[in-house]
Amino acid sequence: MTEPESVDGNELVVHALTANGIPTIYGVVGIPITDLARTAQARGIRYLGFRNEQAAGHAAAAAGYLTGRPGICLTVSAPGFLNGLVALATATTDCFPMIQISGSSDRSVVDLEQGDYEELDQLAAARPFAKAAYRVDSPDLIGVGVGRAIRAAVSGRPGGVYLDLPAHVLAGSAPPTARPPIVDPAPRQIPAPAAVERAVALLEGAQRPLIVLGKGAAYARADRVVRDFVEATRAPFVPMSMAKGLLPDDHPQSAAAARSLALETADVVVLIGARLNWLLEHGRSPRWSPDAQFVQLDICATEFDSNRPIAAPVLGDIGSSTAALLATLRPGGVRPSRDWLDEIVAARRSNNAKMEDRLHSEVHPMNFAVALRAVRDVLDRHRDTVVVSEGANTLDNARNIIPIHYPRHRLDVGTWGVMGVGLGYAIAAAVETGHRVVAIEGDSAFGFSGMEIETICRYHLPIVVIVFNNGGVYRGDEVNVHSADPAPTALLRSSRYDTLIEAFGGVGYRAETPEEVTVALRSAIESAGPALIDCIIDPAVGTESGHLQKLNRPAHEEES
Repeated sequence: MTEPESVDGNELVVHALTANGIPTIYGVVGIPITDLARTAQARGIRYLGFRNEQAAGHAAAAAGYLTGRPGICLTVSAPGFLNGLVALATATTDCFPMIQISGSSDRSVVDLEQGDYEELDQLAAARPFAKAAYRVDSPDLIGVGVGRAIRAAVSGRPGGVYLDLPAHVLAGSAPPTARPPIVDPAPRQIPAPAAVERAVALLEGAQRPLIVLGKGAAYARADRVVRDFVEATRAPFVPMSMAKGLLPDDHPQSAAAARSLALETADVVVLIGARLNWLLEHGRSPRWSPDAQFVQLDICATEFDSNRPIAAPVLGDIGSSTAALLATLRPGGVRPSRDWLDEIVAARRSNNAKMEDRLHSEVHPMNFAVALRAVRDVLDRHRDTVVVSEGANTLDNARNIIPIHYPRHRLDVGTWGVMGVGLGYAIAAAVETGHRVVAIEGDSAFGFSGMEIETICRYHLPIVVIVFNNGGVYRGDEVNVHSADPAPTALLRSSRYDTLIEAFGGVGYRAETPEEVTVALRSAIESAGPALIDCIIDPAVGTESGHLQKLNRPAHEEES
């Protein structure tokens, strides 16, 4: 069969994606990209259509994190592009490789502001929020544009990339010239030997060494070498939220349950794919000892010294850098203080005992802890389940209560703390991993992407959504004493989220006790289909902003 003399832009985009091993597109169709989605399906790429571009973008970002190849989000022009831009910016902040491909209007009309359909200079709008942004102005350059976007998304520090495809480029044609796939789009970056030796010398001289694992370590897929390094040092480790599972949460060196003590007393801290941003209190006292010295493994040199001075920066990819440190360590060269390790073990045991008391308290209506204990106990029999979580109190409690045993099996709101990622992340996790997924959602957070339960049902994905329903943002007992309107944080207490999924053919459950949560979750998991559990929580439980009350102080406390 002879090749056609020319094909349209849609065929050229799909050919470029296929040649580079992209199997899936997430998006919302419309002018001018509907035929692109149809062409993708016809050529063997799986297209998953969403109800909102933001959720599709979050799914693409999660796909990038879970697979290491860029997730693709397809949107229409202007408003659809802007909806996806939130997810693109989030992916860039979280260092997830993602490409947002958007159709756009006629450049000659847009540039003169003559009022074209959905007129917007999308390339200019995207640039501040993306790692890179490109526009393809001719069909014969589509392969170049797709290739550059892929390399930009995954090389060095991963991030979001915008690729603008004007309508005339998609409608135009060019010869289907074979373009080879991108070669080694994310090459290894080997650390300098002197940097490795400096880091090992500092670590081997420590009395109270601590290892902090970030989601960059999880993304790196260097699971074995990271585990070998941690165990070789015998140092306690603290995993950031999405690094949970690199070593199982019940590992004897885990200091997660003694986090405060470990951070405050460590004298040498090894950061592996973790940033000293607000999530780690910028490395500052009193959370950290002012005398602590830091070793940091990162692929981006500008990350070093961003808050605290880094005594031993190690520039390179996480796998290569960790392997180099492990090879340089002397057997028994790291000797943590036995007294300090005993302190951490004692604090961990004490805190775990207090947690178990909370989890088994007799309360009705349920609070977060007792409901999540039921979830935890069911998931303990299904340890390969991917857990997605968002909300304020729901997020914080689930992070502390639900153990994770395998790498990249927990996804949550990330660096920005963005609400609305939950169902997009859950869909991507089900599609990309083939595992069952449990999405633990606050009722407010669920509302950001709740219509995506129709997407879950349409594709019959093995996702269980658990909505922690306390009738409010943070909590549901605030009363507006000034008018008949609900208080700013109030939601409808009568909401029946279980019946919402039933409208789309899924299975709904309503649970008001831990026993009912257990029965519902077991049944939902065994069904291997779409399900939602409306988990009724006491409206009076929860704190404003969860663990971030200090970032949401009343106005009178902010007066200078």
